Amino acid sequence: MKSPIVQAVEGVTLVGGGPVPTRDLARARARAPVVVAADGGANRLLPIRVQPQAVIGDLDSISDAARAAIPADRLHFLPDQATTDFDKALRSIEAPFILALGFAGARIDHGLAVMNTLVRHANRRCLVLGPRDLAFAAPPELHLQLRPGDPLSLFPLAPVRGESDGLDWPIAGLAFAPDGFIGTSNRVSTGPVRLAFDRPGMIVILPRNRLDAAITALRGPLPRPRPPGPGAPAAPGG
Repeated sequence: MKSPIVQAVEGVTLVGGGPVPTRDLARARARAPVVVAADGGANRLLPIRVQPQAVIGDLDSISDAARAAIPADRLHFLPDQATTDFDKALRSIEAPFILALGFAGARIDHGLAVMNTLVRHANRRCLVLGPRDLAFAAPPELHLQLRPGDPLSLFPLAPVRGESDGLDWPIAGLAFAPDGFIGTSNRVSTGPVRLAFDRPGMIVILPRNRLDAAITALRGPLPRPRPPGPGAPAAPGG
């Protein structure tokens, strides 16, 4: 097996080619300070003076200006046309967790491909941040410190059964499937929430303001967010 291109002891912020508000990038970097770009994500970073540690993908979307500004040893060309740049980048990163920005765009096919990749590389513990929500592949068991009333959706990409504590509508005994029963718009009744699943394939969707709770559930206690350094302003926690 090939060694990962990026091996980090801290969280990684992975930036794609979609819109990435500066505030969102700052918030991600405060928690995951190692910055990696998936192909055209480099075009989003360099105008705000953020130099990625690596650029990974088939490199057909990176601009000439960005390519010239990034050291050659940071450009990692993976020509496989059967996978997306998000897939290429995710499988090439080894880190405690990954925060992915610029991947929850307007195209439905791209969004579905991202969810597919999350499930296939669930061991990478990646959280995809959208404009209002965040999504990640559920591990076999998960404990989330959420608040009563918080929305929590479950979307299966494979046949999955599970059980839960702390939800308004418990999931025990339900047979989830992408072409059958799904669990959107559930809600937290009490905290913490416990979820357990009999096999991989479940996507968990939470409000974006529960990012820290999701990170903690996936990788353990979260270090205090720190300023992201030059190139983006500090962002508030939460």
